[in-house]
Amino acid sequence: MNTYVKLTREGDVAVITIENPPVNALSPGVPEEIIEAVNAAVKDEAVRTIVMIGGGKTFIAGADIREFGKIGNAQKVLLSLLPFLHVIEDSPKPIVMAIHGAAFGGGLETAMAGHYRVIASSAQVGQPEVKLGLIPGMGGTQRLPRLAGVPKAVEMCAFGEPVAAGEALKSGIVDRIIEGNLLEGAIAFAREVAAAPIPKTRLRNGKLADVNREIFARAHEEATKMRRLQHAPHSAIDAVEAATTLPFEDGCQRERDLFVECLASTESKALIHVFFGERTVAKIPGLPKDAQAIDIKRAAIIGAGRMGGGIAMTYANAGIPVLLKEVAQDVLDRGMNTIRGNYANTVKKGRLSQQQMDQRLSLITPQLTYDGFGDAGIIVEAVFESMSVKKSVFTEMTKVANSECLLATNTSTLDIDEIASVTGRPESVIGTHFFSPANVMRLLEVVRGTATSDRVIATAMTLGKRLGKVAVLARNGFGFIGNRMIVPYMREAHFLLEEGASVEQVNNALYEFGMPMGPLAMDDLAGIDIIYHVRQESKHLESPGMRRPLVPDLLFEMGRYGQKTGKGWSRYDEQRRPQPDAEVASLIKKTALDAGIKQHEISGSEITERCLYALINDGAKVLDEGIALRAADIDIVYVYGYGFPAWRGGPMFYADTIGLKNICDRIEEFQSEHGAELWKPAPLLKSLAASGGTFDEWDRRHAPQV
Repeated sequence: MNTYVKLTREGDVAVITIENPPVNALSPGVPEEIIEAVNAAVKDEAVRTIVMIGGGKTFIAGADIREFGKIGNAQKVLLSLLPFLHVIEDSPKPIVMAIHGAAFGGGLETAMAGHYRVIASSAQVGQPEVKLGLIPGMGGTQRLPRLAGVPKAVEMCAFGEPVAAGEALKSGIVDRIIEGNLLEGAIAFAREVAAAPIPKTRLRNGKLADVNREIFARAHEEATKMRRLQHAPHSAIDAVEAATTLPFEDGCQRERDLFVECLASTESKALIHVFFGERTVAKIPGLPKDAQAIDIKRAAIIGAGRMGGGIAMTYANAGIPVLLKEVAQDVLDRGMNTIRGNYANTVKKGRLSQQQMDQRLSLITPQLTYDGFGDAGIIVEAVFESMSVKKSVFTEMTKVANSECLLATNTSTLDIDEIASVTGRPESVIGTHFFSPANVMRLLEVVRGTATSDRVIATAMTLGKRLGKVAVLARNGFGFIGNRMIVPYMREAHFLLEEGASVEQVNNALYEFGMPMGPLAMDDLAGIDIIYHVRQESKHLESPGMRRPLVPDLLFEMGRYGQKTGKGWSRYDEQRRPQPDAEVASLIKKTALDAGIKQHEISGSEITERCLYALINDGAKVLDEGIALRAADIDIVYVYGYGFPAWRGGPMFYADTIGLKNICDRIEEFQSEHGAELWKPAPLLKSLAASGGTFDEWDRRHAPQV
């Protein structure tokens, strides 16, 4: 009796249903049972045609990624999957693939081996393997250009974006869109083509003729820009190009060779780590199963500035009505104008219709009072980063909130417990730290206070998913996970300037590593004034006599706040493009001279090592102190909140690839050169380095289990 595949018959049509929930992945056993079902249908004399469909909510969402990590010889993975495609394509009876939900990766490759494809109007198809540092490995780069043409195949394989049903029909990937019941439509279509010739995809060479070779050169240029420093997109382009120069079987061999190279790469391992890490962070150890999340039907936000407005958009985008409060009409108007402008830009880019924009705006109610706050399931404070201001706001929130309401703060650094102390109901208080711009950035840092209830934690994590965010739970402590760790990263960038590196050198070194911008460019974007005030709020946490950067405060005093004022570490033109600023260079040089700091030539490798190893060292402390549950949680925070290159896996995964002993040895060198206290190796890092361990192993052995 089959486990994953069911064979039934509707008159003269055999129906093969794949039932491997939740996404019908091509796990071991599934391809074998598909072969068995196809062979049985072919032998059944009463069957004229065959329909293959996915059970549940989707067709085949792809191969089982977990299997790639389990099998050392990647060829085995491919060889276990390839035979069933030939069985499908060589069937003497027409096979119609009925696609609903998604046919991604190996799912689309399976569908393309069929003779015909029909699709539900809401379904999508795609070859997203590049997002895992891979390329299609089951003939996808060879069959897709034969159906959709070379330009479309290059686009889909190199950039990995899904294609909707209408576009799939237009490009030739599918043969018909089915409205209504998909299975009934697929069976009817199967009967239409029962007597027609059986078209094998691998024999359709018409769209490969007279290909403009410039397509590939342009695609490589685009991949260099869009997937900066990544190799898989270029391998995908090369594999599609092989379809135009080699016979089908040879093209498949070229594809397999490139796939194996990609699978063995650190890039792929890192991206797969992030893929699973995103799913792991949702699992909260110790959270009781009966901690039922509250259904948030209305939200309220205090503060209509950049963060408050972005948070309001996030709720509206999720279909949740939101009240947006400010203290003055002009400030409220300015906030709403920014929200309208953001939506208008999205409409202009074609990512949103005018009707959708109007509908989302209608969900945001701007006001100057607390009217209606008693009906909100969550009230979010998004005001100035000052403890006294936030405590004042929370005092007011407590007066207007209903007993079930979550009291949330968007603070990026401040003590959740101290904020909660003024409420009389600390169990209701939680941090929901959005990242700017809140309506764009995917990370949501959920911060539990000492007294935060399980139900409030469960609600915040569930809400994060509903808002389209990747929610990561952190324990209370200065800066939580992300901003706690960014302090030493920025500290070293500032010290490097005082010691002789230029602003441009420091920014370029980290940009070339893969960060979206250098640390000083990030300073200018976030606002030097904002970061100054954070430093003032946290001065009591500094160790007496410890070296601290000198120049950032001077820039603040000069009114150089970054992009918003046109001047920060760099000068900015009207398009906010940075230019070197001689005034800053002179200021840094004079400050270093006055402080007795010797300036010297500094290499790009020292810049990246000092910034990143300081980040990693503090990450080990965050993990050891229980601020983060897992090293993977830190990686997800940095990939989705700070733009750490996903293809490097996040700072802790990156540390594993370098080797923790290598990093610890280098940190000890920095300790002797730059300060025993600042560069003291984290105990966890030191112990793992001594034992030859990794952060990934620590997660598996020591992280709390769900």
